[in-house]
Amino acid sequence: MDDVFRALADASRRRLLDRLRARNGQTLRELCEGLAMSRQAVSKHLAVLETARLVTSVRRGREKIHYLNPVPIQELSERWIGKYERGRLDALGRLKCGLEEQLAMEKPEFVYVIYIRTTPERLYEALTDAEFAQEYFGGWGPMSDWKVGSPVLWKMGPDGAYEDLGQAVIEAVPGRKLAYTWHRLLPMHRQLFDTEGEFESARTEQSQVAFDIQRAETPALGVKLTITHDGFDSVDSEMLKGVSDGWVMILSTLKTLLEREDSAR
Repeated sequence: MDDVFRALADASRRRLLDRLRARNGQTLRELCEGLAMSRQAVSKHLAVLETARLVTSVRRGREKIHYLNPVPIQELSERWIGKYERGRLDALGRLKCGLEEQLAMEKPEFVYVIYIRTTPERLYEALTDAEFAQEYFGGWGPMSDWKVGSPVLWKMGPDGAYEDLGQAVIEAVPGRKLAYTWHRLLPMHRQLFDTEGEFESARTEQSQVAFDIQRAETPALGVKLTITHDGFDSVDSEMLKGVSDGWVMILSTLKTLLEREDSAR
């Protein structure tokens, strides 16, 4: 947490975080625009923010795209706010404003990074174990043999059965990466649209989700998990709105479960 406070102590770094909050997913060039700082200075500030995990970056071709990462703020909330009556869900709710910039992105995608004290092998197992997945998905969750091209069945609630919603495995490399197509909008989402035509049009959208697993740069942090959910038709996608909040709570619960295992060893 010391790295977080040191990073936030500088006004220039806070300004960069504000720019990412206003529009997430920017290159170094875009972040430099309109600032009275050299490209080298901005790059150094971003390096400090990445060390503190307040910013994460993803390579796209030759460019490096920077994203605001709210996880350290969540950890601060849990340490000093969570024990009061507001509780964890309220703390996560306060982070919502830090994620809503996803809706204004030029690139309609959701990128989120979380560090979990576990091993890459155990994290991959947690992502692919149907029974364990129900614990952090809240009774829902995927099931598959996790071979490329195989269907990904989805459990529809604690008392529901697994259903084929048209999802399939795209990539599965144990300990490194898992990716699969996401289900389309379901009949339960009809209420989000004004007309039947709008709903039917939106149902053609099929996004995909990828989990990239790496050992953290600092061994004490365990594993770095980057989730990228993309393939949305527009920034106004109802599915994008839903997963932007949903993944934060799901992965927070996954982190708690796995770190509880780690502490018990």
